[in-house]
Amino acid sequence: MFAESATTPEDPARRRFLAAVSVGLGSLAAVLVVVPSIWFLLGLRKAPRVWRTVGNIGDFQIGTTVEVSFKDPSPLPWSGVTAKTAAWLRRENEQQFIAFSVDCTHLGCPVRWLASADLFMCPCHGGVFYKDGRVASGPPPRPLVTYPVRVQNGAVQILTSPLPIT
Repeated sequence: MFAESATTPEDPARRRFLAAVSVGLGSLAAVLVVVPSIWFLLGLRKAPRVWRTVGNIGDFQIGTTVEVSFKDPSPLPWSGVTAKTAAWLRRENEQQFIAFSVDCTHLGCPVRWLASADLFMCPCHGGVFYKDGRVASGPPPRPLVTYPVRVQNGAVQILTSPLPIT
């Protein structure tokens, strides 16, 4: 009535082949996930640092602090508007500038510049920074992060880097 399944010598070979293919594909998938993760955790991937022009030297008055925007150094192709970031740029004298990250060193909230008080204020937890970026009060553990700035051929440039992890 019922046909008995015939076992042939090819069945164990086919099973071994399929098991080997499964193990191979599983190992490949594991490598594709684990290697980039280890690369990231060990800090082996270095984000690009790019000089970005933020304006001409004549655009900035001595003693003033203004917000400048520039393209993130490592945007993804689909980033769109989020590929833009900003910094606070202060012109100290004819050729010297200082650029501060807009992110508070406490939890990364964006700081505001209050020109009337010559202070940076963090609206999230009340952090206050002096005009040179030092902590004046509140919870921030460190001064504002600074970017290197240079003047080249009349253009003010900032050496961009990824958002600092605090």
